[in-house]
Amino acid sequence: MIRRDDAMGSIAAMAAAHNNWGRWGPDDVLGTLNFIDEAKRVEAAGLVRTGRTFSLSQPFDTDGPQKGWRRRINPVHTMTDTGTEAEFGNQGFPHGIGGADDFIAMPLQCSTQWDGLGHIFDRGKAWNGRRAGQVVTSEGDQVTGIQTAAARIVTRGVLLDVGRALGPGLGSDDGELPDGFAITTEHLEATIEKQGPGSEIRRGDIVVLRTGQYARTRRQGWGDYAGGPAPGLSFSTAPWLHRSEIAGIATDTWGFEVRPNEFDTAFQPLHQIAIPNLGLYLGEMWDPEQLAASCAADGQYDFLLTAAPLPITGAVGSPVNPIAVK
Repeated sequence: MIRRDDAMGSIAAMAAAHNNWGRWGPDDVLGTLNFIDEAKRVEAAGLVRTGRTFSLSQPFDTDGPQKGWRRRINPVHTMTDTGTEAEFGNQGFPHGIGGADDFIAMPLQCSTQWDGLGHIFDRGKAWNGRRAGQVVTSEGDQVTGIQTAAARIVTRGVLLDVGRALGPGLGSDDGELPDGFAITTEHLEATIEKQGPGSEIRRGDIVVLRTGQYARTRRQGWGDYAGGPAPGLSFSTAPWLHRSEIAGIATDTWGFEVRPNEFDTAFQPLHQIAIPNLGLYLGEMWDPEQLAASCAADGQYDFLLTAAPLPITGAVGSPVNPIAVK
């Protein structure tokens, strides 16, 4: 279903064949997060065996991947009160008490984050077939703002370590896929088979996909991590994303899908299917390295995952500190 010279036609055909509009009613604002219910969270809680926790977040600091594209910059952290002011006693507090305060300025999608349902449109339509201009205005996302997901994302997570599963066969002893490598459904299924039964994907899961690019980047320098060539999902995986009924999928890359994209002229065509047509939450720039090492050591690739976005009213994305508990 990839016609390299016809991105628009391929996208239109894929959207028509794989679409969740109306599945949860005309007023739905959650998309695939509807697959996470109370029973799913109870199932996920049962996966906790040792209590070990893993943060899947990159650092939020000035040494980040952003280079200014579309006004995306790295976080700017500023202190407004420090110990120096406290020592000099000029903070205006009584009886010797002092304190420190700070703030941060950053794009909401500059580091580890979720793409909300108002982030991407398909030919002028937002999630569930709404007009894009009626959903996201200068005041923000009026319908599917990221705050709607604030209490939803607690579920079973599954690591698919495609880098370790396929890397050695591609000449990578480090378990890292090369930039530009398109991960197909066959690659996903081969990874699941290699990892074992605990990696079976079920309704309501969140898949954490490790390509190994983040590990390579931190070893070699950011380079073109933000927006440049990367391993990632092939456009051809859209049917798998649809039929698997996952609640979300997150990767260790900037853009989730393979870059360069698989059409002669295109920009993130799988986003165009996943978010506005499937209602699928996408996570980007996650750091699964410590979790992946643990999974490789003990053979347990599923875990309790909590990944709540900040409830920023009207936002189309949010920073997140995902926590995996094994």
